[in-house]
Amino acid sequence: MIDVTVVLVNDGYASTAIAPLEVFSSAGVLPNAFDGRAPAPRFNVNVASVDGRPVRTAHHLALAPGASIDDIDHTDVVFVSAIGLDIDGALLGHPRLPAWLRERHREGALVAGGCAGVALLAESGILDGRQATTHWALARDFAARYPQVHWHPDAFVTEDGGVLCGGGVYGAIDLSLHVVEKLCGHEAAVECARAMLVEMPRVNQLGFAELPIADAHGDDGIRRAEDWLQQHLADDVSLEACARHLGMSPRNFERRFKRATGTSPLSYLQAIRVSRAKKLLENGARSIEQVANRVGYRDASYFRSLFRRRTGMAPAAYRRRFGPRRRHN
Repeated sequence: MIDVTVVLVNDGYASTAIAPLEVFSSAGVLPNAFDGRAPAPRFNVNVASVDGRPVRTAHHLALAPGASIDDIDHTDVVFVSAIGLDIDGALLGHPRLPAWLRERHREGALVAGGCAGVALLAESGILDGRQATTHWALARDFAARYPQVHWHPDAFVTEDGGVLCGGGVYGAIDLSLHVVEKLCGHEAAVECARAMLVEMPRVNQLGFAELPIADAHGDDGIRRAEDWLQQHLADDVSLEACARHLGMSPRNFERRFKRATGTSPLSYLQAIRVSRAKKLLENGARSIEQVANRVGYRDASYFRSLFRRRTGMAPAAYRRRFGPRRRHN
C-alpha cells in the first residue's frame, strides 16, 4: 500500500484537498465496485494540517484533519492543497510547512502541489532548478518571486526530480491521476478516471489562459502602435506599414517594440488575432474560415496551425469546449 499525506492549508480551496483525497481513495476501490470485484485499494490516505487543528477554507468551509504533520512518521507522497491569492499571508501563516516539505523530499517522498499551493513548494527550495507550473494567472508573479524555478505555465502537470506541480484549482484532479498513473500504472489510472467520470490528465492549459499579451510600459509611441494593430487586426497589414504610420524605420520599430513590450510586433499581432478568434469561437461562430478572415488570415490552414500552436487545441476543438452548449431534447 502506498502512503499518501494530503496537507490542508488555511484560506485555500477545499476542492484541492478533497479531489486528491477522493482520487487516491478511489483507485482500486471504485472501479472494482462497479465491476463487481473485491476492493483492492492502492493508497492509504492520511489528511493532516500543520498543527492538527481544523483549517478554514477560502469559502468558510471548515476541514478537519486526522493528524498534524508532526504525526506523520512515513509517507510516500505528499499532496499540498492550494492556498488562496494572498501569497504573502499564506507563507506567513504556514512558516513550518516549507521545511517539513523539504525534509520529506530529502527522505524520498514525492511532493506535489497545485495552483497557488506551488508557492509553498517553491518556498521550501525543492523547486530550485526544476520545472514547475501553476495557474496561468499567477505565473508572472511566481516567476518574479522564484526566478530560480523553470516555470512552464502552459502545462497542467509538471514532474521534475520527485516534485510535481499542477495548474489551477481543478488541476488537482489531473495531478492526482498523474500520480496514480506513475505509481500504479496506466490501466489503474484509466480505470479510476473512468469510474469518476473525469478525463485523464490534460496536457496543457493554454486554451484556458488569458495571459497578458505584452508587458506594461510607458512608451507612448509603442502604445500608439499597439492601438493601430488592434484597429487593423482584421486587415492584411504589414509591420512595415505600422512602422511608417509611426514615422520609424522597420528595424528601429521592431527593436523599440520588443524593448517596451517584451515581445516582437509579429508575435503581438498573432496574439491579439488569436485572442479575438477565441472570442468569436466562444460565441459560436460556425465557419473556421470566416473566423480566420475576420482576424486577418486569408489562409485558413495557416490560421488553424497558428491557433493550435498558441492555444494547444484546434479552433473546432476550442469551440466545442468553450462555445455555446446545445440543448439535447
